[in-house]
Amino acid sequence: MALEWMPRDNEKKDHLLHTEAHWGTEAPCVVYEKRPLTDPKGNVMDGLYVSWIRLNNPKQYNSYTTEMVKGVIAGFENASLDRSVVAAVFTGTGPYSFCTGGNTKEYSEFYSMRPDEYGQYMELFNHMVDSILACKKPVICRVNGMRVAGGQEIGMACDLAIASDLAIFGQAGPRHGSAPDGGSSDFLPWFLGMEDAMWNCVSCEMWSAYKMKMKTLISKVVPVLKVDGKWVRNPMIVTDKYVDDGEIVYGEFKTGAEGKEARGFVKEHQANADFELLDKEVDKIVWTFGNLFPGCLIKSIDSVRAKKKFFWDYSKNYNRHWLAANMSGEAFLGFGAFNTKKITGTDTIDFIKFRQDIADMKTWDMDTFAEVMGKPQE
Repeated sequence: MALEWMPRDNEKKDHLLHTEAHWGTEAPCVVYEKRPLTDPKGNVMDGLYVSWIRLNNPKQYNSYTTEMVKGVIAGFENASLDRSVVAAVFTGTGPYSFCTGGNTKEYSEFYSMRPDEYGQYMELFNHMVDSILACKKPVICRVNGMRVAGGQEIGMACDLAIASDLAIFGQAGPRHGSAPDGGSSDFLPWFLGMEDAMWNCVSCEMWSAYKMKMKTLISKVVPVLKVDGKWVRNPMIVTDKYVDDGEIVYGEFKTGAEGKEARGFVKEHQANADFELLDKEVDKIVWTFGNLFPGCLIKSIDSVRAKKKFFWDYSKNYNRHWLAANMSGEAFLGFGAFNTKKITGTDTIDFIKFRQDIADMKTWDMDTFAEVMGKPQE
């Protein structure tokens, strides 16, 4: 070598930020694992891995607790700094949900009426979204089920999404006492047309995976029901025609007797969902990434991410202050109603009465709140 005389340090550096302190195996937790990179024939590529970051809280639809938020951050930051990792896969446990957002029980019972505490929590939440957007490896959202509310937000922070055709997508904030300012109000207008983004963001209407594929929110949808050895596409959704009487119906939910029968079929078989096709699509994407120059790949990805990051970075800090302050008002009511559904039989407040009280200029206090909350059932 021409410069062999120059002193060099060739000891391997450990750049990883986190130990296993924020990961676990018992729910609720985040599971972090490195799986070997394999080629399309299943051959293992020695020394190369895919980081799987899995939300593991299936009894609460993989909603993230405070500690789980830390686990997601730790997962993405370590995946980013691990030279052996080719890509990161973000998913959830079980056949029902990728993630339904923040843990409503925790929000209602601890964070409501403690705005400063929730402000600190939002520091962690913002860091979680940042850790996805800043990951030095491409991030695939493996949508194994519902991707709703904060789950939709952290899902949109990912680079690509491949979904089970049983998944639904949407927001819940304005119905349950918050605003989708954890990313949806920033990201949705980049994915959807402006009016679709507006309606999906505020209406709390749930859209199917097929509809979201048609509207370009996600990359691909695959069936996960395998019945009598045959793949069955989600029977609750119209997938065999595009237009009916001038209206676009592809991706819409079936209604009436047909919809009821389909829901019964899904309820019978969803617990045994088979993710073989979903995993094959994820593996196909990862293998494509593995056969690209890593530096050129992440530069290209970060150039696209920059458009999402622009409004997220612009808004995230002041949004956290409003979200914190709101924990003593509408969020107290909204999360409280959702959390006490088993007690009252309803998961929302009486919105009309609440609006009437506002119109009458009533002071917001516990007596006023009690008027609009559901009542314990006998």
